[in-house]
Formats: sequence, structure tokens, C-alpha cells
Amino acid sequence: MTSSLLPTYARADIAFERGDGAWLTATNGERYLDFGGGIAVTSVGHSHPHLVQALIDQAQKVWHVSNLFQIPGGERLGKRLTEATFADLVFFCNSGAEANEAAIKMARKYHAAKGHPERYRIITFEGAFHGRTLATIAAGGQKKYLDGFGPKVDGFDQVPFDDLPALKAAIGPATAALMIEPIQGEGGLRVAPPEFLRALRALCAEHGLLLIFDEVQTGVGRTGRLYAYENSGVAPDIMSSAKGIAGGFPLGVCLATKEAASGMTLGVHGTTYGGNPLAMACGNAVLDIVLADGFLDNVRKVSLLLKQRLAELKDRHPAVIEEIRGEGLMTGLKTRVPNTDFAAAARAEHLLSIPAGDNVVRLLPPLVIGEAEALEAVRRLEAACLRCEAAMKATETAA
Repeated sequence: MTSSLLPTYARADIAFERGDGAWLTATNGERYLDFGGGIAVTSVGHSHPHLVQALIDQAQKVWHVSNLFQIPGGERLGKRLTEATFADLVFFCNSGAEANEAAIKMARKYHAAKGHPERYRIITFEGAFHGRTLATIAAGGQKKYLDGFGPKVDGFDQVPFDDLPALKAAIGPATAALMIEPIQGEGGLRVAPPEFLRALRALCAEHGLLLIFDEVQTGVGRTGRLYAYENSGVAPDIMSSAKGIAGGFPLGVCLATKEAASGMTLGVHGTTYGGNPLAMACGNAVLDIVLADGFLDNVRKVSLLLKQRLAELKDRHPAVIEEIRGEGLMTGLKTRVPNTDFAAAARAEHLLSIPAGDNVVRLLPPLVIGEAEALEAVRRLEAACLRCEAAMKATETAA
């Protein structure tokens, strides 16, 4: 059958009709252990009863009224986010790319409002991924995303990841901000060392810059803390969040200190759908779950077990797995075989994973998994390793 969808995705030949917790059931009835999480989106699992009920309850009331009116659910969610983070103010939108666009505009407007419109450039880091809009692909700087879309949007300078001398050399009179993912997701689960993030914070103070953290993928409990910046002890001025924040309902948010957001005055930014009652109900329901006593403690407990077992798996299969990366339930396997081959082998064992840059396979399960599901995932990953080793042996024999 010819598809009417734009062919921009290499979709696996599987369709799912229902999910429960960390499990998905395909249209043919086969069950898959979901360690992709819709790319870190299904934070509280599939069909979580509290999230489902929150959506149903709100859907029976009102879906959309626009930001021309008060939205009580948004006021509540904003208050909960500011109370739980460094931020004073939030702006709701629909996606991570939009949250990053808001962060970029906010950083530029901050300096313009203070009489320095020439300070608009933002330094980002090689391997970054900040979204698919024209500005955010320029911020990411990766050639494969930029090619064919005309001149790169001006205002972004890339430096190597974790290279402090290069960063210092790149800061100039037009620099407005530094923008970084605490852990590069698409870039291969590369973790920014805490001392590097502390150095960024110091450079921002020295040069009057704003520090932006892109926590679209790392946020909402993914690393065992509500946000990854807590692991380093370094708070940003502006932060983007999306993916897991509403458990699968489209929602993004840009969080900021009052000072960083001081240029964002009446009418300078907006959104039609952002902050609508349906999204706010889902966002509040996810926070009910993630902020409940013991929830993040369990994420840390399960993630430690998973990482230990993955390290053992690496030791048993060194020809397939080179390195274990990441924090919390944002784990990466750097493989010696093509990561797409490994992901396909895992899928053949009914385990879903997500390929990333630097030949890494991401494991991004729902945060509600228990120890049994973590161990079952490792069992299936071992079977995938055996498949890869068998394929390697067959290739050697044929040669």
C-alpha cells in the first residue's frame, strides 16, 4: 500500500494498538518491552490510570480557550514547576523545539532590552540536537540537518563538547548566551562533566552571559532527579523541557529566572495551542506521579541495577558492546556493530530501543519500570548480542 505520509522516517514494519506500563502490543498481538519510550516521552508508561483519567476528565470539560483567557491548570502547573526548580517564570508551548525557540528569543531579548541588541549570538556544542526548526537546526549545527535548507540561521557558534579553551576563545562582544544539553541525547549519550558545567556558570558570570540548559530529553525524572541540572549543582538561567513532561501529550515549557525573562514583556512572544487545558491536565497528572514520595528514589534504584547488569553484559560481549553511557534511565550502549543492526537485533527479541549518534543505542524506558523489567531487558539485550555475534561469525566464515 502506498503511504500518503511524507517519507521523512525510516519506520519499522510494526504498528502498535495498545500499551500497558512498559509494554506495547502490536497489531499482530505480539508484545514488546518498550525501552525506547517514544524517545523518552512516555515517562509514566503507557495507559497510566491517573494520566488517562486526568485526560478524560478534562476532555469532558473544555479543550481549548486560547491564551487570551486565564487557564487555571496552567497557573497550577507553572507554580508547581517553579517551586520544584530554579525558575521563577514559565512559558508553555507544544514541543521541545518550541521551548528552545523561546529560550533563544529570551536570551536575545534580555540583552536587547538592556540596550545591547548586538549581543545576540549563542554558543552551542558539537554533537548537540536542539530541534528541527530553522533556528534550532542552526543551534545544533549538524550538517545532516542543515543541508538543503538554505543559509544557516545566523547567530550560533559551535565549539567542541567539553573543550573549555575552545569555549573561552569563542566568547566575544556579540555573545549573549551559552546553550548546552547536560547529557547529549541524539549526540550519543555524552554526559557533560559537572566541573565543565560549573566552568560554564563561571564564564557566564564573568562575561554577563545567560546559561541555557536544554533538558528536553533529560528532564522530568529521566536521570533520577526531576531535572538533570540537579546532579551537577549548577542551575541555568533558562531551561527548556518537553518530551516526558506530559507523558505523551504534546507539551513543552521554557523555564527561566525573573532576571533572564525580564525582556519578555507583553506581546513579544506567543502561541496558539501552548498551555491549553488538555495539556495542562496531563502535565499536572505527570507531576502528581513523578513528584510523589519515593518515585525518583525508585528511578535511581532501578537505574543503578540496570547499569550494573549492563556493565556485566558488556564484559560478556566485548565484541558487540564497547561502552555504557548515561545517567539514570537515560542509558546508552556504544556498540562495535552498527547501532541500527543492534537495534534491529533487539527488536527481533521484542525489545525496543533508539539509535543515536556516535554509534550508540539509547535505552529510555518508562520511569515506572521495576527491577523485573530491567532484568528482562538485559536478558533480551543479551539475546541481541548473541544474534550480532552469530552474524559476525557468519560473515567471517563467508569471507
